[in-house]
Amino acid sequence: MFALIVPQKYYPEELLTPSHLRNPLEKISHRGAHQTLPENSIPAFLRAIELGADAIELDVHATSDGVVIVHHDPVVSAPGEKKARIADLSASEISRFPLAHGTGIPTLKAVLDAVGDRARVYVEIKATEIEPLVIRCIRESGASCAVHAFDHRVVKIVKKIFPAIRTGVLEVARHIDPVASLLAAGAEDLWQEVSFIDEDLVARAHFINARVIAWTADDPEQWETLSELGVDGICTNRIAELATWSLQLS
Repeated sequence: MFALIVPQKYYPEELLTPSHLRNPLEKISHRGAHQTLPENSIPAFLRAIELGADAIELDVHATSDGVVIVHHDPVVSAPGEKKARIADLSASEISRFPLAHGTGIPTLKAVLDAVGDRARVYVEIKATEIEPLVIRCIRESGASCAVHAFDHRVVKIVKKIFPAIRTGVLEVARHIDPVASLLAAGAEDLWQEVSFIDEDLVARAHFINARVIAWTADDPEQWETLSELGVDGICTNRIAELATWSLQLS
């Protein structure tokens, strides 16, 4: 038989109930409107905002000369060019590796300038030892940003460098204590893979004043369930459909 897991003392059971007094569900576009435009590109981000995104989510690496680049993978490729690691290229060399339709790989600075105050930007740090570069770029822009990562050590470093910034931890598993990593990293957002989100997880996060962001949820049935569970944000590849669906919640 399975042993009953008793909640830890800082989770009074009577308080582990879904909160009905929460902010509107945040609609987050995963890498921009990439069904029709290159993912992680400025055109895709701006289109996502036009379609109703409250926020965009993107990935960053850094070049050999310290420029923060928006790109998912650590390597870039292009016709006629050998694959190369972003960390081994200078910012000027990145231009040899355009995205589809000749769209350039953007810098984080360029994205933040283009988005301005129209949406929050969630920055996923994909590489280690680039935290100071990312934070400097964010602070100089003045844009509304938050930082998250799969490597929770990165999140802790970011919080140490810039305590005022909102941070989040990415999770692909359902931990017995779903907020332990939040507490360890000093983070405020739990980016939980959607299939592991349940009522208990949401309640425990809300009890410590953290938010739950579901990723990546692309199905209306998922959105309905997540809304009922009380998640705070949904990161999706289908931002237009999510924006339309969310109108019924108003």
